[in-house]
Amino acid sequence: MKLQSDPHSGANTITGYGDGYVEINKIPYAHAVLLSSDGAITDWSAQTFDSLEASHFAQMVDLKPELVLVGTGIRQRFPKPELLKSLIEAKIGFEIMDSQAACRTYNILVGEGRQVVLALIVEPT
Repeated sequence: MKLQSDPHSGANTITGYGDGYVEINKIPYAHAVLLSSDGAITDWSAQTFDSLEASHFAQMVDLKPELVLVGTGIRQRFPKPELLKSLIEAKIGFEIMDSQAACRTYNILVGEGRQVVLALIVEPT
């Protein structure tokens, strides 16, 4: 699915997604990514939901977002609460959803000017 972005916003936006890929700023990625609305796009070492560790969430705290969106792949799955401890202690809100819903929600929040981080697992097809 292709999404429209606001080229004048200067923020990272999701411009498309589908089975096995996400497109950020019109560049396709076929692996897990971590991006913030106003920062760098980086590879996220959590390549699968089952590989999630507390350290994957702790690295988001340094980005100082208002909210973290976690896209868990094709379907919504909830990580163990202890993995989210660093976000809870830093009083950073988070939402867990399937990756496509996370992409749509991320773009809406970026359009509102929110400081949001998207942690996205992209599952191969």
